[in-house]
Amino acid sequence: MKHRIVVLGAGYAGANAAGRLAKRLHPADVDITLVNAEPEFVERVRMHQLATGQELKSRVLTEVFAGTGVRVLPARVAAVDADRKTGGIEAADGAREIVYDTLVYALGSAAADCGVPGVAEYAYDIAGKQSALRVRERLAVLGSGATVLVVGGGLTGIEAVTEIAEARPDLEVGLVARGGLGDWLSEKAQQHLRKAFARLGITVHEHTDIARVEPTGAGTAGGRMLPAQMTVWTAGFTVHPIAASTTLRVSATGQIVVDDTMRSVSHPDVYAVGDAALAPGANGDPLRMSCASGVPSAYLAADVIAARLTGRKIPRNSIGYTGQCISLGRRDAIVQWVTPDDQPKPSALTGRSAARVKEFICKSAAWSISYPTAMLPSRRRRITAAEPIRARTA
Repeated sequence: MKHRIVVLGAGYAGANAAGRLAKRLHPADVDITLVNAEPEFVERVRMHQLATGQELKSRVLTEVFAGTGVRVLPARVAAVDADRKTGGIEAADGAREIVYDTLVYALGSAAADCGVPGVAEYAYDIAGKQSALRVRERLAVLGSGATVLVVGGGLTGIEAVTEIAEARPDLEVGLVARGGLGDWLSEKAQQHLRKAFARLGITVHEHTDIARVEPTGAGTAGGRMLPAQMTVWTAGFTVHPIAASTTLRVSATGQIVVDDTMRSVSHPDVYAVGDAALAPGANGDPLRMSCASGVPSAYLAADVIAARLTGRKIPRNSIGYTGQCISLGRRDAIVQWVTPDDQPKPSALTGRSAARVKEFICKSAAWSISYPTAMLPSRRRRITAAEPIRARTA
């Protein structure tokens, strides 16, 4: 009777977790099932490129995991029963339950409307493939001189607005930031960012809160109206609501609360990785929602699961940051070097060199998905009595 591992979600975190588990555990002892609504891996860090008309490489999950021992199940996750250890899924052949002994929850996040009226009805986002394609379609029909307003001054907003401004120099493009433009960056990085915005002709509305979105623009908390034929909302992310509807312990943000090994503090058979997890970082503060957090958290969870099942030493949590990479179009970027707890250092790489580094990192992240078992030496271990296979409950 094999130990059943189910991974929900095949983004950067889920796909990497499934591939690493397949490399760590002997196929005679485990069944690994990867559930994902989309048949392809979505390279989320490139959604701003997809939105501006660039073509991305297709990575079909069944082809990616062929021969690895991971079974890909195209289906939408509808529910999780953490007490019965089941998941409700909706596949092409209908709804059914899938049973697990160990669950890796990696359903990720989506764009958050932050409770602002009109966002859901009138704004666009680039948090996923379908929404990025909607942006692409809208941009294609905007005539010269039309105004595009990007709301949100974080990494996603900066990458989106610079990509749009570079791809469509005939548009009037603006960014709304609640604080100062890139005010978390070092002085060197901030100066380069402002020069890039000036070069691309981007209008910046700093220290501005948006109170509502309308078909013709966005209204500020101060009563001004910022006209726009298209509003792109990049003001934050929210996690999938399924976890909050279960008996799993979750935070106020709906993220699953985990310990240093990415294991649920309420249900030891559940691990959460990526954006779905409220996980402690280097200084005790939660890891930020990002690919930079998702991939190492997936590696850690997979290694911990394998160690517990095979009776080996539990690996130490050493997740920390080295840099924040921000593309400013295709030929410019900033790599802000940071401390392990994500605080900016005075040094930063800028310009074409930074763009090459950012591209290398993006390609490396996608490569780890395309070849999920290639990075590790073959160390498939047999399950031992250290953490025995549990009796089937369904």
